[in-house]
Amino acid sequence: MRLPRTDRGRLALVLVLAAAVTVFTATVPLLRDWFDLRVYYGTIDSWIHHGGRIYDYQVPGTTYGFTYPPFAAVVMLPMALVDLQVAIAVALLLNLAALAFALRVLAGRAWQRYGWYGWALAVCALALFEPLRDTFSFGQVNILLLALVLLDRWLLATGRERWAGVGIGLAAAIKLTPAAFIGLLLVARRWRAAAVATAVAAAATALAAWVAPDASRFYWTHAMWDTTRVGRLDYVSNQSLQGILARLDVSSRAVWAVVVLLVLGVWAARTRRAVVTGDWTAAFALTGLTACLVSPITWVHHLVWLLPSFAVLVRAGHIRIAGTLYAVLCTSVVWLWFDDASGVDGFLGSNTYAWITLGLLLWLPVGQSSSTRSKTLQRSTSEVAPAPIPTAPAIAHASAQPGPAGPPSGATSATTGSVTGPGLGLTRKASSDPTGSTRPAASNPQSSNSPASS
Repeated sequence: MRLPRTDRGRLALVLVLAAAVTVFTATVPLLRDWFDLRVYYGTIDSWIHHGGRIYDYQVPGTTYGFTYPPFAAVVMLPMALVDLQVAIAVALLLNLAALAFALRVLAGRAWQRYGWYGWALAVCALALFEPLRDTFSFGQVNILLLALVLLDRWLLATGRERWAGVGIGLAAAIKLTPAAFIGLLLVARRWRAAAVATAVAAAATALAAWVAPDASRFYWTHAMWDTTRVGRLDYVSNQSLQGILARLDVSSRAVWAVVVLLVLGVWAARTRRAVVTGDWTAAFALTGLTACLVSPITWVHHLVWLLPSFAVLVRAGHIRIAGTLYAVLCTSVVWLWFDDASGVDGFLGSNTYAWITLGLLLWLPVGQSSSTRSKTLQRSTSEVAPAPIPTAPAIAHASAQPGPAGPPSGATSATTGSVTGPGLGLTRKASSDPTGSTRPAASNPQSSNSPASS
């Protein structure tokens, strides 16, 4: 199919796609009704206005409460000054701004080539991506954390290493998962940046301990280690290595530890190759993939960390592969095995997103030279947009800007009623489960704000 070459044709295509995306997002995905944001807001309101304790609050009628490190609560203190509707509006704007920044960092100067048309197509594509849909609908902080981490990617890739590590340190103090990027800095032998990230995370944690000493003591000595606050490891939304093992009824920590060590070995080798050639986008992409795999719990909305991987695939000229994998991640296909993940089909289907993550870790193109990137970019441009004026969406060249050629220079849902299933005509009842569970409440129900997934 040939893309339109005239502005009128492009506008018509954008309008049709926007209408289709609107219908899809209104009828197919489970809407989360800002559930996680309600947890944040209720926690802060109880703490500041009613003398409650941070980790004692639960959303009325549920067993879900605040499970991030105490510094996250300190960062969210401004919510005590506004009502819930204002908090929702501000969260939406912050997520949109963070997403725009993340795309700008991944695209580099290439974003200027495609104008309104490319960005309009990119917005339509991103609106279908299930992890992004859930992040916005939950009112989650995933995109904000991704933006903080990618800020350091930009600093490292552009030689502005003086402040590199600040973004990673702040993100790691808010949730635990971004601490994996400190490991990236160590593998890359960016000792100063690793020290900065560690110092920032430690200082933020110390600030939280000063502001809320009791909560800090409880979190670091009890809440973080209390698995009953996390949820069911076998829940289909858990697309981590431990989620796969749990759905196989393998509970051995030793088995999980061995698998994690193997994955970390692959990550270290491939990441080192990427940083030696100055391929920082691939290095950050590999680290995001690994963090999703080794975290005990990786809910579907945490998979926004896969976005840099698609930028790398497109930069390498693998447009069709990127498009196919991206399309699968838009389908909500794993929810087909919501009630029963047994059998071969359950093993393969219920872990679909985890297989994609693992596959990207193993085969993502890394360590390309500048000349190779230039050639693949030209080839992908000619394949996607044969017209004299480039018409491909900006996301299709999200990582087109080549990095340095030589070695680096420096050392769930609260909705009610009936909602539509994962795009295949299935219908189920939404519940107070923040991931749209219809299963009766378990003794350790899932929380989308679990310390293990932090």
